[in-house]
Amino acid sequence: MNLAQAILLSPSDNVAVANGRLEAGTPLPGGAVTVAAIDGGHKVAVKAIAAGSAVVKYAQAIGRATQDIAPGEHIHSHNLVFESGRLPVVPPSEAEHATDDDRARTFMGYRRADGRAGTRNFIGIIASVNCSTTVCRAIAEQANQKLLPNYPGIDGFVPIVHDQGCGMSGTGDGMRVLHRTLAGYARHPNFGGVLMVGLGCEVNQLTLYGQKGVAAGKRHFNIQEAGGSRKSVEKALGVLAEIAGEVGQLQREPIPVSEIIVGLQCGGSDGMSGITANPALGAAVDILAGAGGTGILSETSEIYGAEHLLGSRAATPEIAEKLDGYVKWWEDYVALHGASLDNNPSPGNKKGGLTTILEKSLGAVAKGGQTTLNGVYGYAEKVTEHGLVFMDTPGYDPVSATGQVAGGANVIAFTTGRGSCFGCRPTPSIKLASNSALFRSMEEDMDIDCGRIASGEIGVAELGREIFDLIVETASGRKTKSELFGYGDNEFVPWHLGATL
Repeated sequence: MNLAQAILLSPSDNVAVANGRLEAGTPLPGGAVTVAAIDGGHKVAVKAIAAGSAVVKYAQAIGRATQDIAPGEHIHSHNLVFESGRLPVVPPSEAEHATDDDRARTFMGYRRADGRAGTRNFIGIIASVNCSTTVCRAIAEQANQKLLPNYPGIDGFVPIVHDQGCGMSGTGDGMRVLHRTLAGYARHPNFGGVLMVGLGCEVNQLTLYGQKGVAAGKRHFNIQEAGGSRKSVEKALGVLAEIAGEVGQLQREPIPVSEIIVGLQCGGSDGMSGITANPALGAAVDILAGAGGTGILSETSEIYGAEHLLGSRAATPEIAEKLDGYVKWWEDYVALHGASLDNNPSPGNKKGGLTTILEKSLGAVAKGGQTTLNGVYGYAEKVTEHGLVFMDTPGYDPVSATGQVAGGANVIAFTTGRGSCFGCRPTPSIKLASNSALFRSMEEDMDIDCGRIASGEIGVAELGREIFDLIVETASGRKTKSELFGYGDNEFVPWHLGATL
């Protein structure tokens, strides 16, 4: 079978994936031929599938057929339905191994006073409330124009702004999540210094961030106390000049790769994401974890139906139980709002060939590789375990990545099949294209072409090694395509929970 026509992921599968558009009469694995044209990334039956029978991809059931499906027929929303319930656990294939050289490897990073490792040297201007957002943006703009040219050792002044902080309860999940997220950014190792700016009368008071271990030593003030907006900008520039004088002197130094923490993201997925980019990123994570580093898998609503595959390799039963607890919370949460977790695949996902959340989840879980699951964290909680961990987040990319960065991710690896454009200062974002057509059409945004797996140019393990190398180079200062364009100032989106009052 020509790999460039249709890909059979497992001998037990009853569907293949079109690798590019297939015209009617195209030969398929097992001897069948397509009965009509099928778009790239979509599924085609390679065996007869009776109505009510499981449709199998990745050696896992992704749903059930709603009608009899003949070999060579297109399989999608018209004849495949989501069905909740446990999937059979398939023994994982052997993980990629880290070598002695991997474990001894270092990257050139910034060693912070609290001992953590940064991959960038930004200064943050953090808003405590929506009311100080405009001032924070003005401060960052002025600082980048007037101060940054004098301090080549600083990567930039970054406004961290949002639409929360008031009109909400001072207690409860909403405030706890917002506070945890902002505190995570305030202490993030990619910030050499931070200035927090409030209005003065908001619910989310700046005094909440002066506690030890949250933002001790960080500068902050309120606009009302400074005498207004323009005076606040002037005052901030004086404070930032002092911070820059300290931060601008810092130099990169060798740091073990075990201190790299990678947030694993996928957005704008297509039918190739779970075949190329996600498994290749998983292979890179296996190497990183073997070298002592950390990968944060997230997006709970997008691992739904495949969470047991993670739980089956959890280091302890308690870790598996904690993951199940978050999944149950999501089931109750969407039911409360009259929705279903199967609503998750977006129109773009479905146009790209994905049909059900089970299919999408199996591909998404591949980002975590085959290594042991060593921890489960709530949204924006500080990550302390090494190896593969899971953080509870929504599937919406900016919200999910914001939680990962707040938890300490100093690099983001983001797979996409439709062409998501994303950055998340202060953390660099590596973009992995799942298909070569996307890489060619958006090369100015994509860092690695994972479509080479589908064309047979490179194997999953070999590309995983390439991604691992790029992660280390990025941690050492190599600019990603997203950074070169300037993404990252508008992608800070904390998870909004609770009532707006």
